Amino acid sequence: MKLDVKNQKNEVIEQIELNDSIFNVKFNPDTVHQVYTSMLSNRRQPLACTKDRSEVSGGGKKPWRQKGTGRARVGSNRSPLWRHGGVTFGPRQNEANFKRAINKKMKQKALAMVLSAKIKDNELIIIDKIDLKEDKTKEMNNVMSNFVDIKKKNNSLAYIIVDNGSKSIVRASRNIPFIFTTVDNSIDLVTLLNYKYVIILKDSIENISKTIKKD
Repeated sequence: MKLDVKNQKNEVIEQIELNDSIFNVKFNPDTVHQVYTSMLSNRRQPLACTKDRSEVSGGGKKPWRQKGTGRARVGSNRSPLWRHGGVTFGPRQNEANFKRAINKKMKQKALAMVLSAKIKDNELIIIDKIDLKEDKTKEMNNVMSNFVDIKKKNNSLAYIIVDNGSKSIVRASRNIPFIFTTVDNSIDLVTLLNYKYVIILKDSIENISKTIKKD
């Protein structure tokens, strides 16, 4: 399939041939959802951690004598039955494991599905190159205003994919809240799905195709 290539002024200058096995893949929501939830689960950190009766403060002296008071016998105020006592069978930080195995081919297939869906929804833009006079946020902001509505700064608008030689673009876009810039060999599916538009530099197309095809 062919797609228009634009300059940084949002003017069509040529067309480029795209690999159908990557940019024209039928969308399967079940596959994308499975990969997405697995990746989120792998990033989850077990934070909940309760203390058992050996770890809570207190204890030591027996609250009252064993017999003759009419109350139930008790040996410590750290008992799980007492307020501020230990927790029985509570979550332990070193015991929780949320890791899920993800098939690498399935992961790359899901990425190709999302990129293909962006093309069908007219939300994928290919730019020939981005020339900035300075590595400044203002310069990058002016370029992005030609493609997205920069007034919607609270929204996740554009996911920009550049090649490894475009470090100046990464630096210039670092402080812009509504865009995210990454290199072509580090595309993250979870982050990609959170952005409406995908903007790819022309030089990155071949690298994306090689990476997905290789894996």
